[in-house]
Amino acid sequence: MSGPKDQALRARAARVIPNGMFGHQATHLLPPAFPQFFTHAKGAHIRDADGNRYLDFMCAYGPNLLGYADDRVDAAAVRQLARGDTMTGPSPLLVDLAEALTAMVSHADWAMPCKNGTDATTMAMMVARAQTGKRRILVAEGAYHGAAPWCTPVPSGVVAEDRAHIGHYRYNDIASLEAAVAAAGTDLAAIYAAPFKHDAFQDQALPDPAYAARARQLCDDAGALLIVDDVRAGFRLVRDCSWELVGVRPDLSSWGKSFANGHPISALLGSDSARAGAAAIYATGSFWFSAVPMAAALETLRILRETDYIEHSVRLGTRLRSGLDAAAAAHGFTLRQRGPVQMPQILFADDPDFRTGFGWATEMLREGVYVHPWHNMFLSAAMTDADIDFALDAADRALARLATTRALLQPHPIVRALTAAH
Repeated sequence: MSGPKDQALRARAARVIPNGMFGHQATHLLPPAFPQFFTHAKGAHIRDADGNRYLDFMCAYGPNLLGYADDRVDAAAVRQLARGDTMTGPSPLLVDLAEALTAMVSHADWAMPCKNGTDATTMAMMVARAQTGKRRILVAEGAYHGAAPWCTPVPSGVVAEDRAHIGHYRYNDIASLEAAVAAAGTDLAAIYAAPFKHDAFQDQALPDPAYAARARQLCDDAGALLIVDDVRAGFRLVRDCSWELVGVRPDLSSWGKSFANGHPISALLGSDSARAGAAAIYATGSFWFSAVPMAAALETLRILRETDYIEHSVRLGTRLRSGLDAAAAAHGFTLRQRGPVQMPQILFADDPDFRTGFGWATEMLREGVYVHPWHNMFLSAAMTDADIDFALDAADRALARLATTRALLQPHPIVRALTAAH
C-alpha cells in the first residue's frame, strides 16, 4: 500500500519529473492505494518503498518470465559485465543471439536486436515500407504497438502527418480487414496483428484461425508483409512465434519484454522475404548492441528450451482461473476471464466503469497480492502452487469484503471519463 515513504518519493518526483511519473507504470489510472515506487524484486514477489511485500501478477508488465532476479540469468549477465558491455563494436554474443533466436522462431531467417518494444515495431514498419516500396500500414482498432508517434495511444504531441498512412480494421473480423485492404489499394505495405487481442479495458480474444489465414493471404495477394507484434506475448504461449498456434507464419515479428527475463533488450525477426528491406533501413541506438543483456537473453533462451516453464505456467494459470471463478460465484460476483490462462485478464461482469474491479484490486493489495484492474497480467515460472493457494485465499477474503461495500464503490474519475468516451 502507498505509505509515507512512497508519498514522500512522489512529492520529490513531482518537482523534477513531469507529472511525477510518466509512461505505462504511472499509477494515475490505478486505485489510490497502489504504490508507485518499489525497492526489491525476487522470484514471484516485489516489495514497495514502505516495505510491503506482494505476490506480483504484473511481472513488470511482462518482462519477468522466469522470476525476478533469476540466479542463472543474472550470473550470465554479471560474467559478461566483467568482460564488457557497451563497446565500440558488438560482442560476438550478437551473432550467438541472432543464431539462437532464428533457431527457435520458425519463420525467422535473420534477427536485429534493439532495446524496446517500440523500437522493434517501428523497425518492422520501416522494413515493410523499404521492402515493398509502399506506404499504407494496417493495424487493429485499439491495439497497442508502442509509444512512437505513429502508434502511441495518447496523441499529445502527434501531428496528423505522423499517421497519414495508418489504417484500421477490427481484430478477428475478416470483412473489416478485407475492407481496409481494399481501401489501401495498391499502396499496402503491411498488416500488423497482435498474437491475440490483448487491448486494455477489453476482454481478451484468441485469434480466429480463419482470420489469421486470411491476413496471410491478403498480404501475399497484395505484395505486402504480415507482421506479428509478439512483444507482449512472445515465448509465453509457445516456444516460437505465437501465431504458430494458428498455423500462420508472418514475414516479420517484433519481440521484447521477456526473452532476457527483464534485462533491457528487444528484437525484430524476419524471414528472407523481408531481408532486402531490413538491409536497406538505418535504425540504431547507442545501447542496442550492449553485450550484458545479450548474455542474459542467451541464458534465458536456453532455459526456455530446456524446461517446462510454459506447461508450468499453464497449469498454475488454469488453477488460478477456476479458483477465482468459484470464489467470485460464492460471493455473488461474475468474472470475465478470457484469453491465455498464463496471461490472465480479470474483469467483472456488469462493471462498465470498473468500480468493482478497482475495489477488488485494492482489497487484493491489502492481502499482499498485486493485480491490475484493467490490464492483462502475467504468470512467471517462479510462481508455485503455494503462491496460487495464497492468491485464491486472498481473493476469497477480498471478495467477501467487497460484497459488503460494493454499493458504496465509486468509479475512478479518469477511468470514468475514458470509458464514457469509449
